[in-house]
Amino acid sequence: MLRFFSAGESHGPALTVLLDGVPAGLALVASEHIDPWLRRRQGGYGRGRRMVIESDCAQILAGVRAGRTTGAPISLQIENRDWRNWSEIMSPLPGGEPRKRALTEARPGHADLTGGIKYGHKDLRDVLERASARETASRVAAGAIALRLLETVGVQACARVVALGGIPCDGGMDWERLSDLDESPLRTFDRDAEAAIIARIDEAKRSGDTLGGVVEARFRGLPVGLGSHTQWDRKLDGRLAGAVMSIQAIKAVEIGDGWAAAGAPGSQVHDPIGYRSAAEHPGEAGYYRQSNRAGGLEAGMTTGEELVVRAAMKPIATLMKPLPTVDVLTHEAADAARERSDTTAVPAASIVVLAMSALILADALMEKFGADTVREITERVAAHRDFASTF
Repeated sequence: MLRFFSAGESHGPALTVLLDGVPAGLALVASEHIDPWLRRRQGGYGRGRRMVIESDCAQILAGVRAGRTTGAPISLQIENRDWRNWSEIMSPLPGGEPRKRALTEARPGHADLTGGIKYGHKDLRDVLERASARETASRVAAGAIALRLLETVGVQACARVVALGGIPCDGGMDWERLSDLDESPLRTFDRDAEAAIIARIDEAKRSGDTLGGVVEARFRGLPVGLGSHTQWDRKLDGRLAGAVMSIQAIKAVEIGDGWAAAGAPGSQVHDPIGYRSAAEHPGEAGYYRQSNRAGGLEAGMTTGEELVVRAAMKPIATLMKPLPTVDVLTHEAADAARERSDTTAVPAASIVVLAMSALILADALMEKFGADTVREITERVAAHRDFASTF
């Protein structure tokens, strides 16, 4: 129901976003609901000079009128300010070849070589411009709209870093401190670990290296039963994993305890079920899990507990002290190309993982409760919550 497409290159004039299937009646103002998430994606200690040049904001071109969605496809544009320095190099007009800044030394760990072979490009810039993580600004813009829809039915969301450069920084989840994440240069609640991680980032920058880490997207207030157990492609954990794994540099995804559950006995993995009566617990009646090791998903469906998605991001492939490679024109040994890059983008990755997860959850929400108007969805979600509390 909810379909997201994007177009644009890292140094092209703009990124274009098309989000189809957003219901009518959603209050949406770019400066209030989209741009703050774009700013969060640009933040974080260890980012490079590109974040100084760009100051991302979304321009709504279609699908919104008078501050509310119409039900038509939403079109957004995010300007690339750096385009002015690349207009000749990236021009779509014929001629001028070989272009300046041609890239022929493929970077290990990047799309350069495989994409060049696949599409027949000897100037690997034709690959890297689209493969660049600059594209994630499109995902965050679309995901911000999905987050807005989830918010209307009472769902809260959180994006944070739980490890960076091999140093854990998971101080535990605290929904009352969400604003602290925006103030943290690493998007973590664990202030005690910040100094050690920042020192590790500084060390990597001095040595021309890069760092990866682990990020978490978390949602609370989701209705019970989003997704389905009936077909493989309707299972919500599979849909979430696919969306998150599609993000540049993400190499692993887990739901809840994930990998740790594989090494524990079943008695320490599965979540006991309890029930609260309306008489004893007004406003909180219904089934609940006494723990949340499953991360809010069982058999491909939401349980009503907090949904916890964690993703491992590898270090960025562009190194200032490059690894050995081969020039695709001469076939001679060479050092990998160096593009302007970050030492780490793990804090930013947490925002992208949240955005992609939100897109999947918003789609599942409309799949279950309807997709025409926000009013219908909110009414049906409220009725479903009443039903679940007395089932």
